[in-house]
Amino acid sequence: MNKTTIKRGAFALVFMAIGIVFLFYSNEDEQTYQTNQGNIFGTYYNIRYQSGKDLHEAIQTRLQQFDASLSMFNPNSILSRVNRNEQVTTDADFEAMFAVATKVNLLSNGAFDITVAPLVNAWGFGFANREQITPNKIDSLLQQVGFNRVYLTNHQVYKQHENIMLDAGAIAKGQACDVVADFLKEHGCTNFLVDIGGEVVAQGVNDKGETWRVGIVKPIDDPTGRSNQLQEVITASSICMATSGNYRQFYYENGMRRSHTIDPRTGFPVQHNLLSATIIAPTCMEADALATACMVLGAEKGYQMISELDSIECYLIVAADSAYQIVQTPAFADYLQ
Repeated sequence: MNKTTIKRGAFALVFMAIGIVFLFYSNEDEQTYQTNQGNIFGTYYNIRYQSGKDLHEAIQTRLQQFDASLSMFNPNSILSRVNRNEQVTTDADFEAMFAVATKVNLLSNGAFDITVAPLVNAWGFGFANREQITPNKIDSLLQQVGFNRVYLTNHQVYKQHENIMLDAGAIAKGQACDVVADFLKEHGCTNFLVDIGGEVVAQGVNDKGETWRVGIVKPIDDPTGRSNQLQEVITASSICMATSGNYRQFYYENGMRRSHTIDPRTGFPVQHNLLSATIIAPTCMEADALATACMVLGAEKGYQMISELDSIECYLIVAADSAYQIVQTPAFADYLQ
């Protein structure tokens, strides 16, 4: 065997080794679409993202950290300990929630209020048993409700009354979507959709290279949550969207329909004709809180509030005589398919 043959053989082995290494790394870093599903906060999550690896375990860990901060149903969470009047240091998740809750409380003139927990419990929509409602009972509970009775400073929550309780249920799902979206961005994901209990953050494109499509559900009375007929389909390459409605959590008492949306200013479930409110905002946490505020305010005042805010749009479905009436901000039409 001459020297030329030996050299050719050596080069062939080198290129073969390089090819094997390249194949290994290209498979390792292949940007496929992952799907992660599960249950958290008493609801579902469905997450789709383009990544070279499955991040589900790390996402679950982040969601559990979030649950340990804001869940009313986790007895060891920061929020639960605040409600029990224990001294506890707040974390970044809690403080971000409190800041946006304060902002939306002011924007809505008190229609959104995370101190509504005693009223939600009394009406049977919280974590405690339903109580016998009387005017005196409502008057008593209203003394325990009001954002002006609680404040946060130096990572500590202070309450004016020991029976004041916080309920982050109307903001936490949206915030959790933001938390997962931020996590995915930190791990290099540019194409993803995060859906937690119907609140959504989407960016980029799906596995077909198409803009993400998200539905607004028809507000059909359905306590089971099994009916998912679509009212509209939203398309967007970047969106934070939340919907609040009275069509799934309700009951009838003495012929009167009691919805889970409680007006913290009156102490009673709302009785107006606004069926659902869908909000698009810079963050899903803001969208979630503003959607709830609209459901308390009603269509006219809710629309007025949203129309005065920058970079926020609304799509309101209102009960009419024979069909739904739609009230939406002009720019919302840009998102409709």
